[in-house]
Amino acid sequence: MTRKEFLRLLTFVLGGLAMPLPATSHPVHRAPALFAGHGSPMNAIETNAFTHSLRELGKSLEKPKAILVVSAHWTPPYFGVSVHQNSDLKYDFFGFPKALEEVQYPAGNAAFLLPTLNKLFTPLQVKDRGLDHGAWSVLVHLFPDADIPVMQLGIHRGLSLREHFEVGKRLKALREQGVMIIGSGNITHNLQEARMPKEAPAVKWAVDFDDYVKKAIIERDFEALIDVENRNRYTRLAHPTLEHYIPLLYVAGASFDDDENRFVYEGMEHGSLSMRSWLLQSIL
Repeated sequence: MTRKEFLRLLTFVLGGLAMPLPATSHPVHRAPALFAGHGSPMNAIETNAFTHSLRELGKSLEKPKAILVVSAHWTPPYFGVSVHQNSDLKYDFFGFPKALEEVQYPAGNAAFLLPTLNKLFTPLQVKDRGLDHGAWSVLVHLFPDADIPVMQLGIHRGLSLREHFEVGKRLKALREQGVMIIGSGNITHNLQEARMPKEAPAVKWAVDFDDYVKKAIIERDFEALIDVENRNRYTRLAHPTLEHYIPLLYVAGASFDDDENRFVYEGMEHGSLSMRSWLLQSIL
């Protein structure tokens, strides 16, 4: 897509002329929702147990019509979505090998979601923004062919945890239309407490917080996830800032009572970084 073509598309989008979800002659199955603990950007170019779990999961899933990613690495002070050019990626990190900046993920943009999103979020700002590493470092393994349109929804930093959960509830409608919701963050994320090497033994507070979240998910006690700052003494140690926790609430909010509820990966890196990944999938 040329720059001129992109700007024309953006003009259509902002004018409310974008086409709705493409029609299909086949029944639309409810798309899954996934919380992925993305961890270090290095996972994008490494082969390990975590990245293997993403690749195996991707092979097992019916291909969604589109993917909406809520990444910890975009926290605007408004409801915002991104419309990117196919080659646009944000290499939003520093101090890592140059090979990371050579990663490509040329997925098309999912601008056809905008009429639906405009109804769910008012006002909604549309940004020309490349996919950030919270999105592409997961997608390169989950759907390596980059053949599914992608859009990012920003984390409105002016909302409470309860309000973020309520935003997730709005996204349930997209799942019914075949759009996969991916929340990309980490159950624990305190880089000041990270230990070397990557296989360092897990520290007590990180295990405690991860177990708390695991139990809440298994029991579908989403109130425990929303009220985490009052209910778990390690919350501020696990999350000095909450942007890596909040994507979990979007996935929880987008759940249905009849979803299969399972962990596709469990593990701790650098002693304190939980890589737990949680899938919600229709079993009907």
